[in-house]
Amino acid sequence: MQYTAHDFETAARAELDPVYADFIAGGARDEITVRANEAAFGRLQLLPRVLRGSAVRDLDVTLLGSRARMPVLLSPTAFHKLVDPEGEVATARAAAAAGAIMIVSMASTVAVGEIADAVRASGDDAPLWFQLYIQPDLEITEALVRRAADAGCTALVVTVDSAVLGAGERNRRNGFHDLPPGLRCENLVDLRDGERGHVRQIAMSAELNWEHIDWLRGVTDLPVLLKGVLHPEDARLAVRHGVDGLLLSNHGGRQLDTVPATLELLPEIVAAVAGRIPVVLDGGVRRGTDAVKALALGASAVGIGRPVMWALAEGGEKGVRRLLELLREELDDTLALCGASGLADLTPELVRVPAWGPVPGPVVAPGADHRFGGVIA
Repeated sequence: MQYTAHDFETAARAELDPVYADFIAGGARDEITVRANEAAFGRLQLLPRVLRGSAVRDLDVTLLGSRARMPVLLSPTAFHKLVDPEGEVATARAAAAAGAIMIVSMASTVAVGEIADAVRASGDDAPLWFQLYIQPDLEITEALVRRAADAGCTALVVTVDSAVLGAGERNRRNGFHDLPPGLRCENLVDLRDGERGHVRQIAMSAELNWEHIDWLRGVTDLPVLLKGVLHPEDARLAVRHGVDGLLLSNHGGRQLDTVPATLELLPEIVAAVAGRIPVVLDGGVRRGTDAVKALALGASAVGIGRPVMWALAEGGEKGVRRLLELLREELDDTLALCGASGLADLTPELVRVPAWGPVPGPVVAPGADHRFGGVIA
């Protein structure tokens, strides 16, 4: 029986091909950012309130019109069929059962339409979002957007931190560069009229700029979130360009190594957008206490990536269901122990650094020098 998110990793590693385990666990270069993401949560403390009890905690959240029963999203992760025969279908059914938003990766090994059909057939109602790399060929990008919209996806999550592919040295050492025979990125099949069985490669583009975001806003009515914005000035630019939300993510440390942990950047990004758009955080979330710390510091929700892959590898759909149940239980317990009746009660004063660190304080107004918001060491 698994009792923590880390238990799934331990169990999965005992069963997985080490090459695939390295693909899931690995990051760029020295993997400094990979380690920093989790460590950042451990440096923060929760300072609970008492005698504010509520018999039931409200964990529901609405993001850009998508309703979910918990503020934990499944961040986009590629190649689920590497670890389970049903791949993303199993993951999506588990997410739907938990009432959690799943962000389908553009590099999924099941087509987004098939994933959406499986969710509808399960009888559970949970939103799907679609992760998109804008392709240099905008006709292909528009075809991908249509494919996601036709499947019923309710938002687009545009990855913007991948001008080039991150240097995953574990994959290089293992010689892992392509999917094994029989697997392919199904969303990239037959994207042009007249193509039959043609699978495109995802093209990373160093030429991506804000004009591409403006173009995307003009070809879809779906809400657009940017994934990978880390600098506060880019967050302000995102608002000015009509972006609907941010997924504060450093790609799990898989792109540029030595960037800060996303939790450390959260107060700055929240201050930069000043409540105009929601900010979702991913990177290092492994516990309900982690989620509560991020939510208290201004995140509208949190995303999980690697834990989903480990749970899928260990137990398929049931494994992912168990993972989400555990995180929901931990989140609910933490709210109760913090004296919160719902997510709205989570505020910055519930979070502090140890007494030997900087003096804690609230997130300050945009434009001020508020690195770590006076909250995070």
